[in-house]
Amino acid sequence: MEDFDTVKKNLEDRGYAVRVFSTGAEAAAYLDGVIDGRTVGFGGSLTLEQMGLYDALGRHNTVVWHWKQEAGPARREAMQTDIYLTSANGLAETGEILNIDGIGNRVAATLFGHEKVYFVIGRNKVAPTYEEALWRARNIASPQNARRLGKKTPCAVKGDRCYDCKSPERICRGLVTLWGPMMGMETEVLLVDEDLGL
Repeated sequence: MEDFDTVKKNLEDRGYAVRVFSTGAEAAAYLDGVIDGRTVGFGGSLTLEQMGLYDALGRHNTVVWHWKQEAGPARREAMQTDIYLTSANGLAETGEILNIDGIGNRVAATLFGHEKVYFVIGRNKVAPTYEEALWRARNIASPQNARRLGKKTPCAVKGDRCYDCKSPERICRGLVTLWGPMMGMETEVLLVDEDLGL
Protein backbone atom coordinates (compact mmCIF):
# COMPACT_ATOMS: atom_id res chain seq x y z
CA MET A 1 0.00 0.00 0.00
CA GLU A 2 1.11 3.53 -0.81
CA ASP A 3 2.55 5.32 2.22
CA PHE A 4 0.12 8.19 2.70
CA ASP A 5 1.31 8.94 6.24
CA THR A 6 3.25 12.10 5.35
CA VAL A 7 0.65 13.66 3.09
CA LYS A 8 -2.18 12.70 5.47
CA LYS A 9 -0.43 14.37 8.40
CA ASN A 10 0.38 17.47 6.37
CA LEU A 11 -3.20 17.76 5.10
CA GLU A 12 -4.54 17.36 8.64
CA ASP A 13 -2.07 19.97 9.92
CA ARG A 14 -3.54 22.34 7.33
CA GLY A 15 -7.08 21.72 8.62
CA TYR A 16 -8.46 19.06 6.29
CA ALA A 17 -10.34 15.95 7.36
CA VAL A 18 -8.55 13.03 5.70
CA ARG A 19 -9.48 9.39 5.11
CA VAL A 20 -7.38 6.73 3.41
CA PHE A 21 -8.82 3.88 1.32
CA SER A 22 -7.18 0.89 -0.35
CA THR A 23 -9.46 1.04 -3.39
CA GLY A 24 -11.74 3.39 -5.26
CA ALA A 25 -14.60 0.98 -4.54
CA GLU A 26 -14.06 1.42 -0.79
CA ALA A 27 -13.97 5.21 -1.14
CA ALA A 28 -17.15 5.12 -3.25
CA ALA A 29 -18.92 3.00 -0.64
CA TYR A 30 -17.90 5.47 2.06
CA LEU A 31 -19.27 8.44 0.11
CA ASP A 32 -22.44 6.51 -0.73
CA GLY A 33 -22.94 5.97 2.99
CA VAL A 34 -22.28 9.49 4.27
CA ILE A 35 -24.03 11.50 1.53
CA ASP A 36 -27.77 10.93 1.69
CA GLY A 37 -30.76 13.04 0.72
CA ARG A 38 -28.59 15.96 -0.39
CA THR A 39 -27.95 17.96 -3.52
CA VAL A 40 -24.56 16.98 -4.93
CA GLY A 41 -22.51 18.69 -7.63
CA PHE A 42 -19.73 16.97 -9.57
CA GLY A 43 -16.68 18.57 -11.09
CA GLY A 44 -15.29 17.25 -14.35
CA SER A 45 -13.39 14.22 -13.09
CA LEU A 46 -12.44 10.88 -14.59
CA THR A 47 -11.78 9.74 -11.03
CA LEU A 48 -15.44 10.17 -10.08
CA GLU A 49 -16.55 8.53 -13.31
CA GLN A 50 -14.25 5.53 -12.78
CA MET A 51 -15.71 5.10 -9.30
CA GLY A 52 -19.32 4.99 -10.57
CA LEU A 53 -20.36 7.69 -8.11
CA TYR A 54 -22.92 9.42 -10.31
CA ASP A 55 -25.17 6.37 -10.48
CA ALA A 56 -24.55 5.30 -6.88
CA LEU A 57 -25.25 8.69 -5.32
CA GLY A 58 -28.07 9.40 -7.78
CA ARG A 59 -30.15 6.63 -6.23
CA HIS A 60 -30.70 8.64 -3.03
CA ASN A 61 -29.48 12.18 -3.75
CA THR A 62 -30.09 14.85 -6.38
CA VAL A 63 -26.88 14.75 -8.41
CA VAL A 64 -25.83 17.40 -10.93
CA TRP A 65 -23.01 16.78 -13.40
CA HIS A 66 -22.32 18.57 -16.66
CA TRP A 67 -20.93 15.34 -18.13
CA LYS A 68 -24.35 13.71 -17.73
CA GLN A 69 -26.73 16.66 -18.23
CA GLU A 70 -26.88 19.77 -20.42
CA ALA A 71 -23.49 21.31 -19.68
CA GLY A 72 -24.20 25.03 -19.25
CA PRO A 73 -27.18 24.77 -16.90
CA ALA A 74 -25.64 21.83 -15.01
CA ARG A 75 -22.41 23.75 -14.33
CA ARG A 76 -24.40 26.64 -12.84
CA GLU A 77 -26.72 24.37 -10.86
CA ALA A 78 -23.78 22.41 -9.43
CA MET A 79 -22.48 25.65 -7.93
CA GLN A 80 -25.57 25.78 -5.70
CA THR A 81 -25.50 22.25 -4.30
CA ASP A 82 -25.02 21.24 -0.65
CA ILE A 83 -22.07 18.97 -1.45
CA TYR A 84 -19.42 19.17 -4.18
CA LEU A 85 -17.20 16.30 -5.32
CA THR A 86 -14.07 16.61 -7.40
CA SER A 87 -10.50 15.40 -7.66
CA ALA A 88 -7.18 17.18 -8.14
CA ASN A 89 -4.60 17.52 -10.90
CA GLY A 90 -1.84 17.36 -8.31
CA LEU A 91 -1.37 16.90 -4.57
CA ALA A 92 1.93 17.71 -2.89
CA GLU A 93 3.01 15.59 0.05
CA THR A 94 3.46 18.96 1.79
CA GLY A 95 -0.34 19.38 1.60
CA GLU A 96 -1.06 21.74 -1.30
CA ILE A 97 -3.93 20.72 -3.60
CA LEU A 98 -3.67 21.96 -7.20
CA ASN A 99 -6.25 22.17 -9.96
CA ILE A 100 -6.07 23.67 -13.45
CA ASP A 101 -9.32 24.60 -15.18
CA GLY A 102 -10.54 25.97 -18.49
CA ILE A 103 -14.08 27.13 -17.73
CA GLY A 104 -13.56 27.65 -14.00
CA ASN A 105 -16.62 25.92 -12.58
CA ARG A 106 -14.61 23.13 -10.98
CA VAL A 107 -12.04 25.34 -9.28
CA ALA A 108 -14.63 27.94 -8.30
CA ALA A 109 -16.74 25.30 -6.59
CA THR A 110 -13.80 24.29 -4.39
CA LEU A 111 -13.48 27.88 -3.12
CA PHE A 112 -16.98 28.93 -2.06
CA GLY A 113 -20.65 28.11 -1.86
CA HIS A 114 -21.05 24.58 -0.52
CA GLU A 115 -21.52 23.08 2.91
CA LYS A 116 -18.85 20.50 2.15
CA VAL A 117 -16.34 19.67 -0.57
CA TYR A 118 -14.81 16.23 -1.04
CA PHE A 119 -11.56 15.72 -2.96
CA VAL A 120 -11.05 12.13 -4.10
CA ILE A 121 -7.38 11.70 -5.00
CA GLY A 122 -5.66 8.59 -6.31
CA ARG A 123 -2.04 7.78 -5.57
CA ASN A 124 -0.97 8.79 -9.09
CA LYS A 125 -1.76 12.45 -8.29
CA VAL A 126 0.64 12.67 -5.33
CA ALA A 127 4.05 14.28 -5.78
CA PRO A 128 6.74 14.94 -3.15
CA THR A 129 6.82 18.75 -3.41
CA TYR A 130 4.63 21.63 -4.49
CA GLU A 131 6.84 22.21 -7.54
CA GLU A 132 6.54 18.58 -8.61
CA ALA A 133 2.77 18.60 -8.07
CA LEU A 134 2.53 21.74 -10.23
CA TRP A 135 4.72 20.10 -12.88
CA ARG A 136 2.43 17.06 -12.81
CA ALA A 137 -0.72 19.17 -13.17
CA ARG A 138 0.71 21.11 -16.12
CA ASN A 139 2.66 18.42 -17.95
CA ILE A 140 0.77 15.18 -17.28
CA ALA A 141 -2.86 15.87 -16.34
CA SER A 142 -3.52 18.85 -18.60
CA PRO A 143 -2.07 17.41 -21.85
CA GLN A 144 -3.90 14.12 -21.29
CA ASN A 145 -7.16 15.97 -20.64
CA ALA A 146 -6.68 18.12 -23.75
CA ARG A 147 -6.08 14.98 -25.80
CA ARG A 148 -9.11 13.24 -24.23
CA LEU A 149 -11.29 16.23 -25.15
CA GLY A 150 -9.97 16.34 -28.73
CA LYS A 151 -8.53 19.84 -28.40
CA LYS A 152 -6.31 21.32 -31.11
CA THR A 153 -3.41 22.29 -28.86
CA PRO A 154 0.29 21.38 -29.05
CA CYS A 155 0.05 19.39 -25.81
CA ALA A 156 -2.89 17.35 -27.12
CA VAL A 157 -1.14 16.60 -30.41
CA LYS A 158 2.14 15.53 -28.84
CA GLY A 159 0.80 14.45 -25.44
CA ASP A 160 4.13 15.07 -23.78
CA ARG A 161 4.09 18.42 -21.91
CA CYS A 162 2.62 21.89 -21.61
CA TYR A 163 3.69 24.30 -24.33
CA ASP A 164 2.14 27.35 -22.63
CA CYS A 165 0.29 27.84 -25.89
CA LYS A 166 -2.00 30.67 -26.94
CA SER A 167 -4.44 28.33 -28.68
CA PRO A 168 -8.11 29.37 -28.53
CA GLU A 169 -8.81 25.76 -27.49
CA ARG A 170 -6.39 25.88 -24.55
CA ILE A 171 -8.03 24.27 -21.50
CA CYS A 172 -5.42 25.57 -19.03
CA ARG A 173 -6.90 28.96 -18.21
CA GLY A 174 -6.55 29.14 -14.46
CA LEU A 175 -4.63 27.49 -11.64
CA VAL A 176 -5.90 27.23 -8.06
CA THR A 177 -3.65 26.12 -5.24
CA LEU A 178 -5.35 25.38 -1.95
CA TRP A 179 -3.01 25.86 1.02
CA GLY A 180 -5.85 24.83 3.31
CA PRO A 181 -9.62 24.44 3.36
CA MET A 182 -11.50 27.64 2.70
CA MET A 183 -13.03 29.29 5.74
CA GLY A 184 -16.70 28.47 6.29
CA MET A 185 -16.66 25.36 4.10
CA GLU A 186 -15.85 21.88 5.41
CA THR A 187 -13.40 20.02 3.18
CA GLU A 188 -12.50 16.34 3.29
CA VAL A 189 -9.76 14.63 1.32
CA LEU A 190 -10.10 10.94 0.40
CA LEU A 191 -6.73 9.40 -0.47
CA VAL A 192 -7.02 6.22 -2.53
CA ASP A 193 -4.26 3.66 -3.01
CA GLU A 194 -5.12 3.16 -6.70
CA ASP A 195 -4.33 5.10 -9.85
CA LEU A 196 -7.47 7.10 -10.58
CA GLY A 197 -8.07 9.71 -13.25
CA LEU A 198 -5.36 11.46 -15.24
